[in-house]
Amino acid sequence: MDGILGALILTLAAGSATGIGGALVLFRKRLSSNFLAGALGLSAGVMIFISLAEMFPEAQAEIMSTGSTDFGKAYVLVAFFIGMGIITLIDFLVPEYENPHEASGLSLGAKTPAVGMLEQTDNEAQLKRLGLMSALAIAIHNFPEGIATFIGALNDPQMGAGITIAIAIHNIPEGIAVAIPIYYATKSKGKALLYATLSGFSEVIGALLCLAVTAIFGLELTGEGMAFPLIMAAVAGIMIYISLDELLPTAEKYGKHHIAIAGVVGGMAIMGISLLLM
Repeated sequence: MDGILGALILTLAAGSATGIGGALVLFRKRLSSNFLAGALGLSAGVMIFISLAEMFPEAQAEIMSTGSTDFGKAYVLVAFFIGMGIITLIDFLVPEYENPHEASGLSLGAKTPAVGMLEQTDNEAQLKRLGLMSALAIAIHNFPEGIATFIGALNDPQMGAGITIAIAIHNIPEGIAVAIPIYYATKSKGKALLYATLSGFSEVIGALLCLAVTAIFGLELTGEGMAFPLIMAAVAGIMIYISLDELLPTAEKYGKHHIAIAGVVGGMAIMGISLLLM
């Protein structure tokens, strides 16, 4: 139970970073694009390294230890791509103008796609609906991220801490993407900050949903059995997709290419060194 509670606390910490993003853009007015590009690159580096150097190999080792010598590694590989498929489907179902990946501004004066949609109508109810849908879209995206943080933390607290930091950095621009359209729709910084923060709490709901489903079907999230390595492989696929589809393209939009790549290399180096020091 202590392990589950600790994993949930780390998941909550990662999700709450959307509130930090909302607060920064609402009360600081302007953020450094190069700094955020480097931070997003670092986040991608951490997630890619953890996924490929730790989670995927460990999932293969775990499933082989169950005695599944014939198709065990194939199962892990399939689970890896199923994880990618799950978040690809979520991306496909979210309309482009409400997609958090399309955020392109770092200040209240920024013209994000959602803001562009907001300015095309004078209907106050429609403005609020579009703003809330932007928050809902990000909340949906945060479900698999919550599962990734929870599973990583449950498997290894140090791994979980790395994933938490990476997801938290990634959630800062998502909080911005919620806060800006909500502020345009309501003219209220308080409401914008509230919805930005609430959108991140869906990560905890994702973790609890994962816990509930595994409990209902009698699956073990740790220890022996095939369920845990397959879930861990799927989580690795989710994190790779997030890095390639969200973090790196957003980092490129916010800053210079080499700053983003330097962040990626730095994130990998930090995780690699931390593993050596374990």
